[in-house]
Amino acid sequence: MLTEDSTTTTNGHTNNYAKTEIIKDINENNKEWTPYSWRTKPISQGVVYEDQKHLQQSLNKLQHLPPMVTPAEIHKLRSQLKQVALNKAFLLQGGDCAELFEYCSRDPIESKLKVLLQMSLILVWGARIPVVRIARMAGQYAKPRSSPTEKVEGKEVSSFRGDNINGYDLSDRKPDPERLLSAYFHSAATLNYVRSIIASGFADLHRLSEWSLHHVRSNGTRQEYQTIVDRLNDSLDFMGVIGADAPFSPVSDSLYSVDLFMSHEGLLLDYEQCLTRLLPDPETGEKKWYNVGTHFLWIGDRTRQLNEAHVEYFRGIQNPIGIKVGPSMKPDELQKLLDIVNPNKEIGKVTLITRYGANQVEKYLPSHIQAVKASGHIVVWACDPMHGNTKQSSSGVKTRHFNSIIEELSRVINIHKANDKCIGGSMQLADADLALNYKTFCDPRLNYEQSLDVAFLIAKYYEKERRGYLPSL
Repeated sequence: MLTEDSTTTTNGHTNNYAKTEIIKDINENNKEWTPYSWRTKPISQGVVYEDQKHLQQSLNKLQHLPPMVTPAEIHKLRSQLKQVALNKAFLLQGGDCAELFEYCSRDPIESKLKVLLQMSLILVWGARIPVVRIARMAGQYAKPRSSPTEKVEGKEVSSFRGDNINGYDLSDRKPDPERLLSAYFHSAATLNYVRSIIASGFADLHRLSEWSLHHVRSNGTRQEYQTIVDRLNDSLDFMGVIGADAPFSPVSDSLYSVDLFMSHEGLLLDYEQCLTRLLPDPETGEKKWYNVGTHFLWIGDRTRQLNEAHVEYFRGIQNPIGIKVGPSMKPDELQKLLDIVNPNKEIGKVTLITRYGANQVEKYLPSHIQAVKASGHIVVWACDPMHGNTKQSSSGVKTRHFNSIIEELSRVINIHKANDKCIGGSMQLADADLALNYKTFCDPRLNYEQSLDVAFLIAKYYEKERRGYLPSL
């Protein structure tokens, strides 16, 4: 029973639970799930708020704010991810490791959408397979850290945990409950603009010439992409002549618009709980629990403990969910985790996001694939080749080698193929270039051109496979 302020600690991380309107009596022997049953469990990566009254006020406000997404949208994504799990579609997820509130602006939003759309176009054209697009946007403000503190200029300070917790400036490192509300409003504004421009023709295939490549310096990449655009324009011209792309025709929706879903890591459970609402299932009318703050959430590699708070929360929501899988995941642990979060073994409900590092893929991935096969679960397999390939540059800045990223992707695809499973650059950054190109406050990411390079490599692989060759990435 939680009726007063209480604290739980795990792995050195502490979380203060404020007494709120949403805390009700919980019988610890009752395994029935509620949006707040996670509070009976220990929690990793928790946040300590000094001002509990302020926290209470922020949480109460969040509870009464309107949903950002709907159950119908969530079910649409679940249906599409089921197709990915059955090898009938390809999943493309991209965006920031951790968004900043200042990214909630026209140019950053449009730039991210454009590269996602261009990557998906390359994949659809080369692989001839539908692409499910999920952006790490409109909510990816929190970042798990390996330590609650860090040393800056010889001083030990609280780690920067993301804009929805504290500030990057050293004078603003104290967790502030007001940032939870700011996260909601910045997420809502981002999502609103995304919906607006997509509805206004931003993703219209007839306007490909407006998807500028002015950021790409490589003539080879630019020309390769332009070849696809030219061939697609010829196809669209032909379809226009015979009337196949007329409004309300069977193919018109896919030509003029796209489905784009939002995602973030479900790290701050106080925030996620407030956005978890009991709403009618669009298919059956039965009321179920949905996280209406985003379409897709994932559990991080640091918060996937079987008997802790995050797994408890995730097992009860109707949203499709992801689980980060790294070298520390034991095969039997993975099976148990799948049984907890997806007891009915719904196809595509869970996406396993593997992140090993190029040198450890062959050591761990085969046993994880076999464990999932033995469990009877049919999941979406996704490769995150970024987080396992981080190194320190000569200047002390985090970086990742493009070759390592491609190597992990290549090994993952080959291992999945060997296990009868499927999964859905020309320019390299030197250490000396990082001071000019480093634009992230947490982890380094691919630049515009490298992102397109990755899409071309994957598309060519599947194109060769489709044509009956024996491809290698």
